[in-house]
Formats: sequence, structure tokens, C-alpha cells
Amino acid sequence: MRGGAPTAARAGVVPCGTCGLLSRPAGAVGPWTCPRCGDRIASRRERPFQDAWAYIVAAAICYLPANTLPVMTTRTIKYEEPSTIIGGVVYFYESGSWFLALIILVASVIIPLGKLASLAYLLATTQRRSTAYNRERARLYRLLKVIGRWSMLDVFVVAFVVALIQFQPFMSVVPGTGVLFFAAVVILTIFAADSFDPRLIWDAD
Repeated sequence: MRGGAPTAARAGVVPCGTCGLLSRPAGAVGPWTCPRCGDRIASRRERPFQDAWAYIVAAAICYLPANTLPVMTTRTIKYEEPSTIIGGVVYFYESGSWFLALIILVASVIIPLGKLASLAYLLATTQRRSTAYNRERARLYRLLKVIGRWSMLDVFVVAFVVALIQFQPFMSVVPGTGVLFFAAVVILTIFAADSFDPRLIWDAD
């Protein structure tokens, strides 16, 4: 898209990040309000790189304890057994349920790590004003937004198990510290994706 190709900026319109409506600014100074959904819109997001990098670094810090600290603890009269995400993967694999182990590994370990790496890649290439693989990078950003909607599934599963297994004083399941760090990773990566402005990908063209 070189050589004066039509863009929203050149046409004088601004897309709404919530409903996608293209509208003309009401004045010379933003932000403005979307006439369809009423959400705030602006020609460019403020501090798109600084905020996104801050969220990514914070999520990366929380990633290790999220996978090594217990996400839940099973308590009975005779024993108390903490369970980590990695420990759950190993347990299901050794017990023959390799499919469950693979699901937990992909959903709880690989996907969060992939989201962090993908967001860092998008930010780094956009900051360097790279013009390579623009369409692929735009598709990658849309994929990250879709995945972000399902990232809290593991946290909901832990909450469901904790609520379901409560046979005190004989047996109970309580959430562990690891689930808080895992939720923090999910939320911070969602914030990082929302802070990044995908229109910056095309600005170097």
C-alpha cells in the first residue's frame, strides 16, 4: 500500500475501535465520540508503545510463578496436595491421559507464551517501522484479539472445581497463588493487545 494508497487518515475518517464505524471527526482536537455506540474514538491512541511494553513486561514477570506455583490445593483428612500447571501436565501424561496433558500444555503454557512473543514481535517490528509482512502482522494481531477472549478459561475451570468439590471437613479444594499470577498474565496480555494500535503497522508504508 504505497504511493498514496487510500487510507482512513487520508480520507479524513476515524474508525471506532468498538463497533468499527468510520466517522468524520467532530472537531480539530480529539478524542471524539462514536455516533453509533457512543464510545470514545481518536485518530491515534496515546502512548501505544510505552503502555503495551509495560503490560508485556509485567505479564512476562508473572508468567513463571503462574506455571510453578500451585493453582489449587486438594485437602483431605489425611493429606494436603498442591497442584501446579506443570505438575498437572506431568500427572496426566504419566497416567496415560496424554490428550488432557496436551490440552493443558497448549492452553496454559504454550498459548500464553506465544501471545507474549507475538505481542513483543508486533511492537518491535512496528517501532522499527518495518514494511515487511504487514498483512501477516495485521492478521496476527486479529488472531491475538480472538484468542484473548478465551484466555480466562483455565481460571474459570479452577473456580468451578473449587466451588464443586467442597465436602468439608473430609475433602475440599482451594485456589492457590498460581491462579492469581495466571489470571494476571491473561489480563495483562489483553491490556497489551488493547493498548497497541494496529494502524501503526501501516504507517511506514
